[in-house]
Amino acid sequence: MTNMRPQKSKLLKVVILGEGGVGKSALLTRFVSNRYEENNFHTIGVEFMNKDIVVDGERFTLQIWDTAGQERFRALRTPFYRGSDICLLCYALDDRDSLRGLSLWRNEFLNYADVNQDKFPFIVVGTKNDLPEQKRQVSYEGVQQWCAEQKIACHITTSSKAANNVTDAFVLGLRQWRHMECVAEAELRQQGDTIDLTSPIRLVQRRICCTGGGGGGGGEGQEDDAAMQSPGKKMFGQKRNATKAPATNYRL
Repeated sequence: MTNMRPQKSKLLKVVILGEGGVGKSALLTRFVSNRYEENNFHTIGVEFMNKDIVVDGERFTLQIWDTAGQERFRALRTPFYRGSDICLLCYALDDRDSLRGLSLWRNEFLNYADVNQDKFPFIVVGTKNDLPEQKRQVSYEGVQQWCAEQKIACHITTSSKAANNVTDAFVLGLRQWRHMECVAEAELRQQGDTIDLTSPIRLVQRRICCTGGGGGGGGEGQEDDAAMQSPGKKMFGQKRNATKAPATNYRL
C-alpha cells in the first residue's frame, strides 16, 4: 500500500481595509466562524484570524488581518501591511463616502506595503447588499467607474448578515493571486530561472500583471458560505476562541 503524504497548505496573508463601521470585522467573522453579531465593537489596532480552505484541490491557509478604520490607529496598523498577498478594500453600500475613501486606503497600503500598484491583487468589496435599493447610496455603475479609474479588475458585493457572497469575496482574491503566480512562473521559465516547486512564488514585490475578472454578484460557493476550521482570533497576541464549522471544498 502506497503511503500518501498530506498535502502542504500554502500560507497567504490577506489584509482587509476600509473606513470604520463598514463591516470589515463582520465580514471576517462570517467567513471564518459563520457567525453574525448585530452590534460589533470597533476594532482596536489590528486583529487576525486564520482560515484553512481547499480551492480546486489545493490547500491554503489564509491569515486574514482586520485593521482599525479610525485615523488614530494608523501607526498601529501600517506595520502589518508588509508581506501581504491579497488586499480587500471594503466600503458600505449605504455610505458613498466610504467608497470615495478607498483611494486613501489604497494609497496608504501601497506606501507601507511596498508593492507594485498595477500588479497586486486588490479586491473591492461592497458590504450590506441586503439593504433595499432606497437605502443604498452607491450604485453598481459608480463602483465600476471607481475601479476603472484605479485599474482594479475585481469587485463584488456581500452581506455578512445574510451570508451572501462572503466566501466568494475571499475566493475571488485567492483566484487573482493564483493567476498571478501562474503568470509569474511562466515568465520565470521563459527567462530560464530555476523554480522551487515546493513553495509558492512570492509575488509581493513587483508582481506580474493580472487579468482576472470580477463582478457584483455571486458565483460558485455562494451557497457554501459556512466557515471552515480556524485556530482562533488574536489581538496583539491574545487568542480568542472561534466557533468551528465544517470544512468545505470550493471550486473555481
